[in-house]
Amino acid sequence: MPQIPETVHELTVGQLAARSGAAVSALHFYESKGLIASRRTSGNQRRYTRDTLRRVAFVRAAQRVGIPLATIREALAALPEERTPTREDWARLSEAWRAELDERIRRLNRLRDHLTDCIGCGCLSLDSCVLSNPDDSFGRHRTGSRLLPERPPPTP
Repeated sequence: MPQIPETVHELTVGQLAARSGAAVSALHFYESKGLIASRRTSGNQRRYTRDTLRRVAFVRAAQRVGIPLATIREALAALPEERTPTREDWARLSEAWRAELDERIRRLNRLRDHLTDCIGCGCLSLDSCVLSNPDDSFGRHRTGSRLLPERPPPTP
């Protein structure tokens, strides 16, 4: 990994990519989604402040655990002056996201445990199908395999 001298306060997109491990296209995408910001030089080249490295690390860590980019953007925007997250920020945010992650883990475990029940079926509409009808939630409202709400008959 290339070292960037401490005297360099702004990074090119290539330097940021090399140091962060993110592809240049990912950095452009993060910028388009408001997760990171750059300034433009007179030649229209992007320049990122050094603290963008920490923001990229924060975004990538949150993505790895399944946090949607919109949620990450909201968390970053909620920081005072949209500053770079600190260790304390990460601890606070990860605690807030814990319930969502626990629920996602529960659903994935259930899917994994019941996946073999669905492989031979193919219809995804059985009363007991955990993929399209978990806990037969639709059976409480109507019978059959329809998952779309019924429309009232047209009035004459």
